[in-house]
Amino acid sequence: MDQVCLARKVAIVVFNQIEALDFTGPFEVFLTSSGGGKDFQIYTVAPDEGPVTVLGGLSINPAYTIHNCPPPDLIIVPGGPGARTEMNNSALTDWIAQTAATAELVLSVCTGALILAKTGLLEDLNITTHHRALEELKAAAPASAVIIADKRYVDNGKIILSAGVSAGIDMSLYVVGRLLGADRAQLTATLMEYNYNSI
Repeated sequence: MDQVCLARKVAIVVFNQIEALDFTGPFEVFLTSSGGGKDFQIYTVAPDEGPVTVLGGLSINPAYTIHNCPPPDLIIVPGGPGARTEMNNSALTDWIAQTAATAELVLSVCTGALILAKTGLLEDLNITTHHRALEELKAAAPASAVIIADKRYVDNGKIILSAGVSAGIDMSLYVVGRLLGADRAQLTATLMEYNYNSI
């Protein structure tokens, strides 16, 4: 009897003054690689009810809040100027920490790493962020974490962090490859017409 393979739920955290490509890049990767929703179901999650204003003025309507979100298999925490506010939002950081306990993977893009730094999840890990925020991350992260400044993303097993903005696309393609195979990652990059180097 064939086992039914349920689609992994991918929750992308959004908040005011988020960097657009930090969340839309991973959204596009997981959507394109989802097999029409068979392998991934992607949704946005905000700290509170109501629209979110993206850096530059774009307004989006999150599908859920942290109070009613379906339990995700993957959590993606993007960055942007608003991350410096949300890193001090204990309701959000507590939700990420609690939800990470049952999630398969936790990913950050750019200064989303500052938010992860406040969750208690980065002890003894290799970490990275946007090159202009490395010192901020060093100050916010546990002393046991090691800053990696020369990689597009770093894989710690369950927790994967990427450098700035477009690096989130590379990380997401890498994760697709890890979960569904290198051929799926390359096909996704080809469909996106994205020059992906899986290093």
